[in-house]
Amino acid sequence: MKLFDGGRAPNPRRVRVFLAEKGITVPLVPVDMNVMGHRSDAVTALNPLQRLPILQLDDGTVLTESIAICRYFEELHPEPPLFGTGAKGKALVEMWQRRIEFHFLFPTAQAFRHIHPAMKEWEVPQVPEWGEANKPKAVMFMRHLDDELSSRPFIAGDAYSVADITAMITMDFLKPARITVPDDLENLADWYARVSSRPSAKA
Repeated sequence: MKLFDGGRAPNPRRVRVFLAEKGITVPLVPVDMNVMGHRSDAVTALNPLQRLPILQLDDGTVLTESIAICRYFEELHPEPPLFGTGAKGKALVEMWQRRIEFHFLFPTAQAFRHIHPAMKEWEVPQVPEWGEANKPKAVMFMRHLDDELSSRPFIAGDAYSVADITAMITMDFLKPARITVPDDLENLADWYARVSSRPSAKA
């Protein structure tokens, strides 16, 4: 088994943080995305979509998409549970995970990919107006999260989950996306300080 990793990019990092929370070690194959290593013949042969991370199992099976990879490890190593417990708990984590991906990570990524000069070769064509249009969407969702976090310690309830991983990594992605966090979001800031202080956040 080996994990083709893309460094500080959000999706590869989601898997690394998840594995760190589980205490799982997987051999990493570093791929330098700054020099378009994810578009190499070797990576393309594994994932024609040229996206990372990629998990190659010992039997040759290839898994892509960060959450699919995380679910694979959740089944193999159910403790600690990061996709929730019980019917209601699992549904709440799934709900918040998808909300964060669609309404926070996606607009943040679009802002980054369409505004940052380093993305010119990645996003053809870059549409700066689209990048700018996504910034307020991310801010609007941060305000929603701030309201929600007034009543519980973590995104989906009382326990840390994969939804917190996705939200934390999106928060880290705001600076390169040139999105400013409003100063008045105290609940969000408190949550972010707590999740960022976990040892796994350094993965």
